[in-house]
Amino acid sequence: MPAKNQTDNISESFFSGLEADKPPGFLFVDHVAIAVCAGELESQVRMYRQIGFRELHREEIGGSDQVREVLLQIGESPNLIQLLEPLSAESPVQKQIDRNGGRNGLAHVGFRVKSAQAAFDFLKAQGFRIVDDAPRPGSRGTTVFFIHPKSHQETPFGVLYEIVEDPNAEC
Repeated sequence: MPAKNQTDNISESFFSGLEADKPPGFLFVDHVAIAVCAGELESQVRMYRQIGFRELHREEIGGSDQVREVLLQIGESPNLIQLLEPLSAESPVQKQIDRNGGRNGLAHVGFRVKSAQAAFDFLKAQGFRIVDDAPRPGSRGTTVFFIHPKSHQETPFGVLYEIVEDPNAEC
């Protein structure tokens, strides 16, 4: 019988998601982000309210993001709609709107994880192209990073993905 290691009595779940060789543990779709043209955020919020969504969160995010966001929820689902309005011409959201012919459209899809750092380490070790140098603060107290739509030459995603850790949520 092999010798017992001191860590043998520690639950496997304690270490789950902390190793770079384990899949990142996606829990569910956190949100679908929609890029909204400058000046249209409030009218978009009104339209979503008319079909039953309610506003959960509103925040202006500076730094490299340069957006105003509104998070909307339908029912009790953990899946949200995130409306993103650019605050400047340098905003990545504005650049995306420009690439889309000046129209609103899908900005990214966010996946919830227990540990953004563990997911980052795993995806980096697997050769995925990560937009951020490390997980960073996101809105509503989250920790986030983005996976580039062209992460792999042979099979690009074609969609920007955001990985979201929410320490305030029960998963």
